[in-house]
Amino acid sequence: MNAVLVIDKPAGMTSHDVVNRVRRMVGQKSVGHLGTLDPSATGVLPIVLGNLTRLAQFYTRSEKDYQGVIRFGFETDTYDAEGEPTSVAQSVIVDLEELRRSAASFHGHIRQVPPPFSAKKIAGVPAYKLARRKKVLDLNPVEVDIKHFEIIAVNGDSAEFCAQVSSGTYMRSLAHDLGHKLGCGAHLKQLRRTRVAEFRIEDAHSLETLGDAVRQGTVEAVVVHPRNLLPQFPCVTATDGLVALIRQGRSINLPDYSKAAKVKVFEGQRDLIAVANRVAGTLFHPGIVFAT
Repeated sequence: MNAVLVIDKPAGMTSHDVVNRVRRMVGQKSVGHLGTLDPSATGVLPIVLGNLTRLAQFYTRSEKDYQGVIRFGFETDTYDAEGEPTSVAQSVIVDLEELRRSAASFHGHIRQVPPPFSAKKIAGVPAYKLARRKKVLDLNPVEVDIKHFEIIAVNGDSAEFCAQVSSGTYMRSLAHDLGHKLGCGAHLKQLRRTRVAEFRIEDAHSLETLGDAVRQGTVEAVVVHPRNLLPQFPCVTATDGLVALIRQGRSINLPDYSKAAKVKVFEGQRDLIAVANRVAGTLFHPGIVFAT
């Protein structure tokens, strides 16, 4: 099976757990995901199968949308509700307008320090492994882009938010830093990812739904239509002659697409056979050819 599907990841599973579950369901080894979610988080987890695992290179810098809840009053060592408190709990009632003003200061390009318990590597070792050994971590800040960060509502010591951020942004760090700015401490209480690139929560299916589709032989109904992948690249339906050349890795002429930097090349309506790069004028060379 060569396909992309969007799983609504449940809480309590790692992204790798989901990949392993899908592997067993569909009976094939070549399965991956497009962007890790923390075990406690839920929501959009795009899964790539078969030859289409090679599409992952186009999604390394994908924007993401989130909804979640931040709890104020104390910090934790993981920056979320799974960790141990690292500050004395305070009784706080947060003000909506004050929170919105503080959240606005995080908009745009900022430098963010990843959480100690994260997959960020230090000298080749994931930070979470060093943190578990009680090692003192010196994590370097990274530049991220917070395109949108809005406090929607408050309820006692907690606030609901929505956000649109660049790849590499840690929502746990954003919650932690907001609490630090307010002087009361905070951590991420809940998180749900609602979009990765073109994949939205409306497209997502539960693992149970996928399992039912596999048993009923209706998997095509739950996968993303190949022509909806990488919408920034035009779709080209190749003739039989062009298909043969592309499968040989040879360049082809596409007169109607001379302004496109890349195109998706299809055999028929659903069989994505290549992503081709424009060389010059109307000449395109297949950068990726998906094996038959």
